[in-house]
Amino acid sequence: MGKSAAPLKIVNRLHVFRAEHHLTQERLAKEIGVTRATIVAIEKGDYNPSLGLAFRIARYFNTDINAIFTVEEENK
Repeated sequence: MGKSAAPLKIVNRLHVFRAEHHLTQERLAKEIGVTRATIVAIEKGDYNPSLGLAFRIARYFNTDINAIFTVEEENK
């Protein structure tokens, strides 16, 4: 083993995809089966969705999961 890995941060572009598709948070939440509060928390970066939910969101927008969710190293 080598140096310890830097902490990772999941960044999302969910608000961009919602805007491009003219969707409210409420509408998207209903479409994918979660609460509006979940969408708000994901967009604010306060909540990282499960892998299953992330794929469901990507499938809803007919795109690759990496187009919505990316991983970056956090600054210390």
